[in-house]
Amino acid sequence: MDEKGIFHGLKVLDCASFIAAPAAATVLSDFGADVIKIEPPGAGDPYRNLPNLPGYPRSEHNYAWYLEARNKRSIALDLAKPEAQTVLRRLVAEADVFITNFPPSVRAKLGLTYETLAPLNPRLIYASFTGYGEKGEEADKPGFDSNAYWARSGLMDLVRADESTTPARSVAGMGDHPCAMAFYGAIVTALYQRERTGRGSHVASNLMANGVWAASVLAQAKLCGATFVERRPRERALNAVANHYKCQDGRWIMLSLLNEEKQWPILARCLGREDLIEDPRFVTKADRHARSVELIQEFDAVFATRPLAEWRRILDGSGLVFGVVGILDDIPHDKQMIENEVLVPFENDTMLTVNSPIWIDGQRKVVPRKPPGLGEHSDDILRQAGFDDQAIRELRARGAVA
Repeated sequence: MDEKGIFHGLKVLDCASFIAAPAAATVLSDFGADVIKIEPPGAGDPYRNLPNLPGYPRSEHNYAWYLEARNKRSIALDLAKPEAQTVLRRLVAEADVFITNFPPSVRAKLGLTYETLAPLNPRLIYASFTGYGEKGEEADKPGFDSNAYWARSGLMDLVRADESTTPARSVAGMGDHPCAMAFYGAIVTALYQRERTGRGSHVASNLMANGVWAASVLAQAKLCGATFVERRPRERALNAVANHYKCQDGRWIMLSLLNEEKQWPILARCLGREDLIEDPRFVTKADRHARSVELIQEFDAVFATRPLAEWRRILDGSGLVFGVVGILDDIPHDKQMIENEVLVPFENDTMLTVNSPIWIDGQRKVVPRKPPGLGEHSDDILRQAGFDDQAIRELRARGAVA
């Protein structure tokens, strides 16, 4: 067991903001990488302020920052100042990975392009993340996952119950976190390539591409010229055994029976409705699909007779594929999540945090550490980069470091 993590000794510069790109750095830190968060003086990464925006949950804890900035060290650099650029270049020269989500034009303005930084360190993995890609007329267009991932990809439209329903809003980070895993994969692939060639490279990902990838089954159908069926609301779904139902206590349960011929009689027995097996309306799969609206009405009446917990006890162990429509109140006490380290405690604390969703046999992730204050580690990072106390005082006096 590697107690320090597979990426122990790897130095990562997180010169990015908000969620997707910094979250990829967080995953690297979970496996032991030393991640240095580069933030602008003043407010720092704007993501620190997310919980203060209208509509977000109120808490004494900065829950958004706890998740995205755990394990990291922070240095506050004003990259518009030449002295800060000197610091950055010295850090780049010793780094393994440089992560940014500045648009291409901003990178060029600040001297942060791959072409500028790569000559400083031939082994550098330069990882850039954008809203809409590195090329084309929208390359510099700002984007969040709500618009570039969720809306642009078609997902916002596709999850509607039918065409008359208002498009569904996404929740915070819903696209960013899957994007972070794709971006992490790109970085790790480049690190593997470096092991083989000895040289770094430029890797990239973006919100738009990940959104279309998430919607790719139906996107590919459209690309193949497929004919799409009418989108129907839950009450008129085409398959009653792949649908969701409301329980007595207002909670919902989702059936996902794909092996219908074998599982149909098992389901009927579990529901206490063996009579449905011989019901002439539902004898064959074709019958059940042709009369799906009637079967949904039968199931609605049955599921409404018991609370969710009872239905879980009845269906568990039956071999039927079903799922609970979870709510946030479930998560802190979800035994399966805790036992599988989906939720893990912070170092020296009982507060849980959401773990990155990959595990490697023989590799222990670091115990999550609370995130840094803005510029909390500036002096330590500068000293490690070779700046003495006098040089650090001068950098602070010039406003390059805060």
